[in-house]
Amino acid sequence: MNPPLKVLIAASEAVPFAKTGGLADVAGVLPRHLAQLGCDVRLVLPRYYRIDKAKLSLTRLPGVLSVFMGVLGNQYGAVYEGRMPGCDVPVYFIEHEGYFGRDGLYEVNGEAYADNDLRFTFFSKACLELCRLLDFSPDLIHVHDWHTAVIPVLLNTVYSRDPHVGRAASLLTVHNLQHQGWAFKGLMDVLGIGWKHFNYLELEMNDQVNLLKGGLYHATRICTVSEGYAREIQTPEYGEGLDGVLRDCAWKLSGILNGVDYSEWNPETDPHLAANYSAADLRGKARCKKDLQKLFGLPARPKVPLIGLVSRLVKQKGIDVLAAAMPRILSLDLQFVLVGNGEPWSHFYFGDIAIAHPQKFACFIGYDDVRAHKVEAGADFFLMPSRFEPCGLNQMYSLRYGTPPIVRATGGLDDSVENFEPATRRGTGFKFGDLTPGALFDTIGWAVHTYYNDPKGMAALIQNGMAQRFSWEEAARRYLELYLRTVAPRVGW
Repeated sequence: MNPPLKVLIAASEAVPFAKTGGLADVAGVLPRHLAQLGCDVRLVLPRYYRIDKAKLSLTRLPGVLSVFMGVLGNQYGAVYEGRMPGCDVPVYFIEHEGYFGRDGLYEVNGEAYADNDLRFTFFSKACLELCRLLDFSPDLIHVHDWHTAVIPVLLNTVYSRDPHVGRAASLLTVHNLQHQGWAFKGLMDVLGIGWKHFNYLELEMNDQVNLLKGGLYHATRICTVSEGYAREIQTPEYGEGLDGVLRDCAWKLSGILNGVDYSEWNPETDPHLAANYSAADLRGKARCKKDLQKLFGLPARPKVPLIGLVSRLVKQKGIDVLAAAMPRILSLDLQFVLVGNGEPWSHFYFGDIAIAHPQKFACFIGYDDVRAHKVEAGADFFLMPSRFEPCGLNQMYSLRYGTPPIVRATGGLDDSVENFEPATRRGTGFKFGDLTPGALFDTIGWAVHTYYNDPKGMAALIQNGMAQRFSWEEAARRYLELYLRTVAPRVGW
């Protein structure tokens, strides 16, 4: 019998400690499920100053973490230890006041920190030095996005003979290929791995350092957060300039769809709802719709289709296409609620729409978790017109809440939503391919037509969706299988 697989997860954010996106959900939920599967798993995060040491009862480990930063010399940090909530998984926080003692994780007032390359080079090296401090020799180091993508590069170069991490395999998960960790080529002197690695195969791109590219080349294996996204990023349309690299790495690239935390997203127990409900008893959903209409100041019309959207209002999410289609959408007999913020123009645009069409459209500019839950439960359809969507979670929430999603067939949206077939009453939602105002309007029109003219079809859509499960237990099992395939050639599993 093999000993427990030893896994170090290095990430720039994780719930409940720090979050800006889906990366935090994976890094915060996956470790506890891996521990339940018998892994010896540890999580490492930066100790941003929004992470309260006293509130989390963090303990400072003895000693000082020394990190060699090339021409910058040795830099030093402290390490604090805590536990994941509800389990015994250790979490280590790397503290460095100069790099992480700031209000934001990556930016302030919408502007990225100019030294992000140094901040996360330090963090990545600190993760490896932490193993020495802990006397911990991981079989695999799981890194996420560009922030820790240099770890596989370091493992294959200056740490290749390190007694603690030299034999570790690496897995790089790409949550969003759009963010790649570009840096001035002088970063090579900080990395300290030698300029021979500044070449077109490894870290060089357009005469700059591209940290994600280097990680893709050096990682033992790569995965994305859906099988569809793994295929898409090998094409020029979605590859963000790295499609050629990813095609070359296709042999080690796979996709694992994220899971859903059903302890939080469950209409039967959700404390934010006006009434709870289940697939067997949907009466509470009608009360949730009435509550949502009241919350947003819309007329209480139980028989009108209500479309909901909770999103960052940015181009990736197709908000510009939605804006172009909105006049035609509002010509239909429907209501629409929107929750989100992002590009400033969208705040004014959708705010003006709400003023012009108070009987049909309402919005909340900002993010509010309670409103997000209420939209999932109270809407009749949930809209996600994304340009690309590595995984997406809201469409999975919508299925669980009996709110058929209307999505563009891309990435995780395409993987998790089955298109409605009126003749057989199969499917869980409505999908469209071309990201154009016309295609978006036609698909919304199809959903609205189904609502008014095919009640049995609507009932089937709701039941089909509520029967779907995207559990973290299954996702963690697939990650463990991938881990074992990744480490097998190195450690003889």
